[in-house]
Amino acid sequence: MAFDNHVRRGHPIVFSLIIFFSIIELAISAWLTSRFDANHNYFSVDERDRTRFLLFASIWTVVFSALYMFFFFFLPSGIFSSVASHILFLSITWIFWTAGAASITAALGGGLNCTTQNIFVYCGQLNALEGFAWVIWILVTFAILVTIFRGITAARRGDGMRGPLIA
Repeated sequence: MAFDNHVRRGHPIVFSLIIFFSIIELAISAWLTSRFDANHNYFSVDERDRTRFLLFASIWTVVFSALYMFFFFFLPSGIFSSVASHILFLSITWIFWTAGAASITAALGGGLNCTTQNIFVYCGQLNALEGFAWVIWILVTFAILVTIFRGITAARRGDGMRGPLIA
């Protein structure tokens, strides 16, 4: 089937992009968290806590996306390569990134203009944190939509949601 070839090629690409951008987000949020902890120079507790949540979401995404790539390549017919397992993982991840990206956007007031403000100490880093959070949210949204579509086709084929992503 032609769609199977797209999934075979697309799964590693999408998950590699998710891992790549999550590593960038992890680096930014870890650096900001360490600066906030060392200097206590965050604008508000909201800013500090939301940065910590994005650090958690980044670690979650890197670890579990890497595991799902491993399962996709080396255990293609296992339970962790199933449509249902992917939908569960991607749903939880999508919720984390929706909450994280929206909350950091709210904490920053929708984005910062670094040339006109002097309230936020790490303006450029906070803008990058917000931007990469939304990029990851878009990638996870795309992945979950494709997986749901794949689940519908697997259910129509008779495999159910426990069937593999590729037939």
